[in-house]
Amino acid sequence: MDFTDIDFDQLFGSGGDTNPIMMLIWIIPIFIFVLYGQRIQLAVTSGEIKKGIKKLEDYKTKSRTELINYIKKNMNPTEDPTKKIDRFLDYFTIMPVDMDPNGIVGKVRHIVRAREDYTREHVKSISPQTSELELTKIQTLLEIATTLQMIHKVINHMFLTAKKQNNYPLILPLQMILPFILEEAEAMHKAIPAFKMGQPIGDGIGPMVVGKMMLESKKESVAFQTILGETQYDQRKLLLLKAEGPGSTVGRPGDAMDVILSKNKPDIIIMVDAALKMEGEDSATIAQGFGAAIGGIGTERFQIEDIATKNNIPIFAIVIKQSVKEAITLMTKDIADKADDVRSQISEMIHDNTKPGQTVLLIGVGNTMGIPQ
Repeated sequence: MDFTDIDFDQLFGSGGDTNPIMMLIWIIPIFIFVLYGQRIQLAVTSGEIKKGIKKLEDYKTKSRTELINYIKKNMNPTEDPTKKIDRFLDYFTIMPVDMDPNGIVGKVRHIVRAREDYTREHVKSISPQTSELELTKIQTLLEIATTLQMIHKVINHMFLTAKKQNNYPLILPLQMILPFILEEAEAMHKAIPAFKMGQPIGDGIGPMVVGKMMLESKKESVAFQTILGETQYDQRKLLLLKAEGPGSTVGRPGDAMDVILSKNKPDIIIMVDAALKMEGEDSATIAQGFGAAIGGIGTERFQIEDIATKNNIPIFAIVIKQSVKEAITLMTKDIADKADDVRSQISEMIHDNTKPGQTVLLIGVGNTMGIPQ
């Protein structure tokens, strides 16, 4: 390209006939942007982030109000529970030191379970005659309200810090993660009606499949809020494990496996769980794989993997894909309709990987809210 033909005076308007006002119109914005560019960007970005924080504040306030109203209506407390609930909402958990990772899983499990037990007992103290079903629902609603409060606190802190320092690069990460945070916060807020009504959520598809298979079998409690059933299927012994419904709980499948292995060593383990779908994937699609299909903070998964490894038991997984919102809100018809397909895939998996006379441990993983057995 030949640049010699370009008239730069004409291009930038700096020829002899150029209007000085036009030159100022060109130059002044450039100076302003050079000197105050970051502040302008900070002001524009701050407006978008403020709208997001306002939404988070609404979710936080509404979840707290709904929790307090639900407790007043369903627990009939003798005193106003507002102060006690506000104290629960401010509880925090300090995770153990991980400089020496040896034994860290046991420490995390201890702290998390201690918090769960403490919260359960203190919620029950509001009204001791409250049923276990109501307690599990209130405990879940409390977890939702606590999480929404913590999200709002952290995001607001990051925003105010960036504003205080007039630091645009500091606010960029917040701008990038805020849409994902809002999506999860909105999903948690929309999950509240399902838990108040005691209806199944998308995450409960695993317990739903196993719960149907347990209906006619003899059942026993093998761990905290965890039920085991036993039946026969095509000359195989089938051990069925799930959280105890219809309360809002995921049970303790890791502890249950310890008890089961002390009596019956299964030849294979099959875990059925909900899994987050990737963008572009259809909801309610079923996929098979290997390994322990279980979410959470990882302590239950570690325990199951450890037991399976020590006893040389292969683990197979069947997952039902869904979005974050679908996983924690009322179970959609598309997901519920997949229960029979999942059951037929379990049958195929048992036929393909076991022989007559062997034992299969089938675990339905997920929150069993509204799902009996």
